[in-house]
Amino acid sequence: MGEVLTLEEAAGYLKLPQDTMKREVNRGRIPGRRIDRTWRFHKSALDEWLHGQDGRSVLLSQAGALGDDETLAQLRADIYAARGRSEAES
Repeated sequence: MGEVLTLEEAAGYLKLPQDTMKREVNRGRIPGRRIDRTWRFHKSALDEWLHGQDGRSVLLSQAGALGDDETLAQLRADIYAARGRSEAES
């Protein structure tokens, strides 16, 4: 089954403050399971998560989430206007 870690152990393994670990696992960004009032983590799942986190895949997943956002075009135009240039210049 593999090694199972507590929140304290998993935070130590990832070298993160426990508050950060708790916040990120609550947001679903770090794999873990809540059992009653405690968190448990498979060490192998944390290892897979670490190896799978690259900037490109994170950006692609975020872009996909915004794909149906009707306000995105206006937001992009506002950003470029605030920068004083057109999108064609980027």
